[in-house]
Amino acid sequence: MTVVLHNDLPPEMSPDRALPGVQPLAADDWLRVSDAYGGQMAERRARLASARDAVLFESAGSQDASAEVLEAALPLLPGLGFAVNGPLVTCPDGFKTDTRSDTPLAVLGQILQEDICILEKPGSEHMLTAAVLCFPAGWTLSEKAGRPLTDIHTPVKSYDAAIATRVQRLFDGVQAGRPLWRNNWLNYDDATLYQPHSVHDPRRESGDPAAAPYIRTERQCILRLPRTRAVVFTIHTYVVPC
Repeated sequence: MTVVLHNDLPPEMSPDRALPGVQPLAADDWLRVSDAYGGQMAERRARLASARDAVLFESAGSQDASAEVLEAALPLLPGLGFAVNGPLVTCPDGFKTDTRSDTPLAVLGQILQEDICILEKPGSEHMLTAAVLCFPAGWTLSEKAGRPLTDIHTPVKSYDAAIATRVQRLFDGVQAGRPLWRNNWLNYDDATLYQPHSVHDPRRESGDPAAAPYIRTERQCILRLPRTRAVVFTIHTYVVPC
């Protein structure tokens, strides 16, 4: 795929926050359209068309939560440069779709830059029950599908027992209408957006991070769906030259 770079980063995104680095977010600010929209969306649509099973996971029973994410997103789209006429959506790059033409997550994957993960809590931990993940950074959707939070974060070195407890409390505590956000900050030698890695073959970091030519950072938002009570974790990927 073609390399897609941003011109710059949102000013609020910083490398200096301690984990998990979570902050409050305006209720309508969990979706963004950035300057790389056209390039990123071309890749997202191509991956959904050619490798759907690698980037889309929908477990049995996740349909209600997926539909609720689409319902929550649609009212926000006109303020982001979309035209919405009932079920018909025209994107900022001119792409048109009918929201009834596919599953809700597949539709969202074709119109939004954000990857979307849906997590539900059948037991003591939230589990990944559905996702559209076109731009993985060092993990593979098939290995994390249906897994709890602790397994999802394997083998992240900084994700120890204390962080795991804090993240689970965060997911338990997030309230409908009061989303949260954070961002990570990684040095990359490769600007490719689609970078899946197995837990058995993790991404090898640059020997000298300061010499890596790219910064890859994810704007990650966490919100509670009011009806299904599922937690939505969105990932907007930015890649800029150092």
